[in-house]
Amino acid sequence: MEFKELPLSESTLKAVEKMGFKEPTPIQEKVIPLLLETQRDVTGLAQTGTGKTAAFGLPLIELVDTNKREIQGLVLCPTRELCLQINREMELFSKFTKDLRIVPVYGGKDMGSQIRSLKMNPQILVATPGRLVDMIKRGVVDISKLRYLIMDEADIMLNMGFRDELDFILASSPDERQTLLFSATMPPEVARIAKEYMTDPIEIAMGKKNEGTDTIEHYFYLVQARDRYNALKRLVDFNPGIYGLVFCRTRADTQMVADRMLKDGYNVDALHGDMTQQQREFVMKKFREQSLQILVATDIAARGLDVNNLTHVIHYELPDDIESYNHRSGRTGRAGRRGTSCAIVNMREKYKIKRIEKTLGRKILEAPVPLGADICEQQLMDLIDRVQTVDVDEEQIAPYIGVIEDKLRDLDRNTLLKHFISMEFNRFLSYYGNQQDLQPVKAENFRDRGRDRAGDRGGFRGNRDNSNVRYVHMNMNLGHRDRISPQHIISMINRSTKGSKVPIGRIDIGPTKSSVQIDAAYASQVEEALSRVPFEGKKIRLDVQKDAPAGSEGGSFNRGGYSGGGYNGKRKSGGYNKRGKGGKSGSFR
Repeated sequence: MEFKELPLSESTLKAVEKMGFKEPTPIQEKVIPLLLETQRDVTGLAQTGTGKTAAFGLPLIELVDTNKREIQGLVLCPTRELCLQINREMELFSKFTKDLRIVPVYGGKDMGSQIRSLKMNPQILVATPGRLVDMIKRGVVDISKLRYLIMDEADIMLNMGFRDELDFILASSPDERQTLLFSATMPPEVARIAKEYMTDPIEIAMGKKNEGTDTIEHYFYLVQARDRYNALKRLVDFNPGIYGLVFCRTRADTQMVADRMLKDGYNVDALHGDMTQQQREFVMKKFREQSLQILVATDIAARGLDVNNLTHVIHYELPDDIESYNHRSGRTGRAGRRGTSCAIVNMREKYKIKRIEKTLGRKILEAPVPLGADICEQQLMDLIDRVQTVDVDEEQIAPYIGVIEDKLRDLDRNTLLKHFISMEFNRFLSYYGNQQDLQPVKAENFRDRGRDRAGDRGGFRGNRDNSNVRYVHMNMNLGHRDRISPQHIISMINRSTKGSKVPIGRIDIGPTKSSVQIDAAYASQVEEALSRVPFEGKKIRLDVQKDAPAGSEGGSFNRGGYSGGGYNGKRKSGGYNKRGKGGKSGSFR
């Protein structure tokens, strides 16, 4: 099928043709006629990169009445980057549609300029939930005449804690609207939204739920935790033509990895939430134009980064929720191209690979970290290939040939080749010639010091005396059966306090419940934040109880690691003690 066979107007087809699109993707082929010919609600399950924006954007442009100066269509999305991307594409789709106005509304930008844009009375609004709720409560945005409401990447919006905002927006809009929900996965919270706010929706699924695309090859590399960065360097060096994304879990790790790679000579930059909007847009522009070879990013910051020719996605750290793995990997292997997803995993994280395989419905192959000799060979062959295929401008170089021949007169062919190769190649030969290859990690040699499956026999504790800290016990409805670990709990607390150093005491994990001691000063902030964000689809219920004894052992955690209790990357300090006495039975890395 071609786009001209779809029931679209001439002006829309003209815009699509100008963008170079000829044939609709499978989801576009199914969704576009459905939205134009029925008022039924629709849930669309499709991976990133399948053309969802055009699937809902083209019909929306056709359906709104340009003679009415009121908001008729609303597109909700999780991040400012995705909001701007959708807005850009919608403007291109409507290039030849007269009197249609589309306005983006998102956080991180001056509200005054957005309010001025809204005074143009747009028919379509593209918005992030938080900023839209602010606008509605201020009386700046009126969605009482809304006819079409689209939620793009609904699962991510809920994972980011926008449940209350979505409930408010959906409850504030007319009941007779048509609602469209697009998501790559269907966790319980998304299913709840569909059940509560949609009427007998038609489900359109491109493949199985949560299934990965067939154009991506998946590998994982098992390493010691301390070797994670060196493994990343080897993966990048083994793929000389790499154009890829490296994902980290936290903003701090993202900046740290980018800084180290930049110092080591790689063409790289970072993308995370601590950067200003102007900085993020500048970095994304460089990456889209391929002025950058590698972008190190957090999951949230990379939302809306629409690049079709990425060769690799590297998971420097596996995400806390398994569904995010699919979103990350889906950034490569788009538009019919092949892509590779590589996960760098330590032994404590290996169990996640099995869970991801179950979710994807496919095997993730274990591969050895490239050896130094193999990396040097790859780089050499890439150099030779580039020499063979380089464009030669005879006219431009003609004036210099004589001088060059004269200077190189004393070098025979073999010597010249050796000099040439050494000039371009010495860096890799020197580095890997002096580096020991990373040894394979074997399960039988690994001592799992961090996991206590006994549940009620003790837990993790720091060993620094925080005598001035008053702890409270925070209980949660997650335990071993939910596959939660101390690392998960620490990571969630870090995110909930936006990087503040929260003193944390003892962590006890039972079969179905967990308990953690945290500084009472942060209890309300942590409780409010965690209650809004589900853990792998399960709502977190918290109960703050009486104070822990004064002076209980504890340390402060920041950047995903234990710092206050003396953690410095060495196998010392805070123990995850199976006997609950703290000290020698193992250490948390």
